[in-house]
Amino acid sequence: MTSRLGVREVTRNFNILEDYDYVEIEDKKTHTLKGLFVSAQLLDEVKNFLDKKIKDKKKDELDEMMQFVGMVNGDFNNLKAQDIKEMKKDKYHE
Repeated sequence: MTSRLGVREVTRNFNILEDYDYVEIEDKKTHTLKGLFVSAQLLDEVKNFLDKKIKDKKKDELDEMMQFVGMVNGDFNNLKAQDIKEMKKDKYHE
């Protein structure tokens, strides 16, 4: 079971969270989402999902930066821009 509760509701009665699988915590005054409470039963699944998502994001950022490493190291001194693009395309878009 899920719900959306206000920050004040949660701080006044923390035990209310026991009835839910997860709860979106909202600032009722500004209608902005402040966080998410996840029950202990779902904790491992959520942690694994978030760890994988963060790892994938970091890998994507690193892959994007690695495209330029060869240029900095001087690996492409004698090549034309078109040749470099073709090599990068072959390497990173397999």
